Amino acid sequence: MSSEFGTNIKYSIFGQSHGCAVGVLVDRFPAGEEINFDELKKFLDRRKPGQGDLTTKRSESDEPVFLSGLNEKNRTCGAPLCAIIENHDTRSGDYAEISDRPRPGHADYTAYIKYKGHADLRGGGHFSGRLTAPLCIAGGIALQILERRGVSISAKLIEAGGAKGEEIFNAIKEASLTGNSVGGIVECAIDYPQKFSGLGEPMFDGVESQLAKVLFGIPAVKGVEFGAGFEAARMSGVQNNDAFRINDSGEVFTLTNNAGGILGGITNGMPIVFRVAFKPTPSISINQKTVSLAERKNAEISVRGRHDPCVALRAVPVVEAAAACVMLDMISVL
Repeated sequence: MSSEFGTNIKYSIFGQSHGCAVGVLVDRFPAGEEINFDELKKFLDRRKPGQGDLTTKRSESDEPVFLSGLNEKNRTCGAPLCAIIENHDTRSGDYAEISDRPRPGHADYTAYIKYKGHADLRGGGHFSGRLTAPLCIAGGIALQILERRGVSISAKLIEAGGAKGEEIFNAIKEASLTGNSVGGIVECAIDYPQKFSGLGEPMFDGVESQLAKVLFGIPAVKGVEFGAGFEAARMSGVQNNDAFRINDSGEVFTLTNNAGGILGGITNGMPIVFRVAFKPTPSISINQKTVSLAERKNAEISVRGRHDPCVALRAVPVVEAAAACVMLDMISVL
């Protein structure tokens, strides 16, 4: 499986949702970087399940266990950093049916084809949102390293089930009460010092390309747009173009940011702004049409188990983590 990314820093995610653990291996983190474990725990807690009525009832502590990569002073030591999160509250019996009856909208069927019926589908296996927990370990550490370099990354849920603002949580709760689910949109902004202007390469190694590759690796992501995004297609040139000006410090800035801080794949000094669209959770208790793979007949399925009515709600720190890993990868050679 191609569950790794990065050019200067290599990130690799491993494990399955109902396996003994999920984990991450990071090669070439900058050496000598102190890890604040209290801050890392706060970050991981934003993603962990079992919090409130609007998330899955699966209860996991999500405490990372570091196997390598740190010295006795809790600093990165230059060796590959490996950390795992053990899985405890699994109910694999809830997934017995999906080995024969794939869930509509889920990767069950494509995993069946790809791995010839041998894929571990319990809890979604390697395709599960559970795999975002180790991504958040790497991203949480990357965020701390970036903060020391003046880079800040912040995301928020701006829409769910077509609702915005205070209505977001009502839309999610209504879906939960009816056994349904809704999608959502997470917006993220990356602020950085002027010295990091000029990051990225034209064409295929642009900043958008590098971010999008990792963002699309987050389960349930179906769309990514930068700046004005698709709305730019509805603008005229004079509306879309970001006019350049000079501030009191002699630095170049733009009056608007329709480009999302990126021109020609290269950062222009303005905040990098992008939005990520998440599809509704495929696992719902409403009866759906599917097939029996063994009998080669049409069938139906009502998914049991514990699932998020809106995965975008817990995906906010995951988007931050993904962005942090990519940004640290890009600036690590400077």
